[in-house]
Amino acid sequence: MATTDGDRPLRADARRNRELVLASAMRLLSESDGGGSTTLDAIAKDAGVGIGTLYRHFPTREALVEAVYRNELTAVCDAAPALLAELAPVEATRAWMHRYIDFMIAKSGMADALRAVIASGGNPYAQSRELLGSAIKLLLDAGAADGAFRKDVDADDVLISISGVALAAGGPNMREQAGRLLDLLLDGLRYMP
Repeated sequence: MATTDGDRPLRADARRNRELVLASAMRLLSESDGGGSTTLDAIAKDAGVGIGTLYRHFPTREALVEAVYRNELTAVCDAAPALLAELAPVEATRAWMHRYIDFMIAKSGMADALRAVIASGGNPYAQSRELLGSAIKLLLDAGAADGAFRKDVDADDVLISISGVALAAGGPNMREQAGRLLDLLLDGLRYMP
């Protein structure tokens, strides 16, 4: 359950408002010029809440940006078990990789805002690699267990490979190429030496 200070659960309306602010901030920050020019007033207005509500949840712009990043990271990582519950491991892995590419595109849209968080002493990336690696390992283990994937693949290698695809072909007009590159990566996971 979401909390404001780690000690007490949020009421349902406060949780809803927090989620509305996070969703609006994600969209507006990733659509702008690196997230640097989006105002908190614009985010609050888009979310349909007052600026006081935004500040109750996120006392600074940096706190909001870091929360947006971590919220999106959590959603990407949490998608792995949900996808495996619905799809075979290969299809679940493909779907998860596409979600990760979308996450990377959104993150690049927030580049200036994330740099400001780091400049203020925050570290939004503190657990990113560990969380992403765990999600990928879950997918790889499921694929290896059903014989679809080889068993000797390191999750960190896959994370770096997908990140490379996102950097090379992560633009909105390059999604088709990104899909082909992800399919090549999936073929590599299936190849048995």
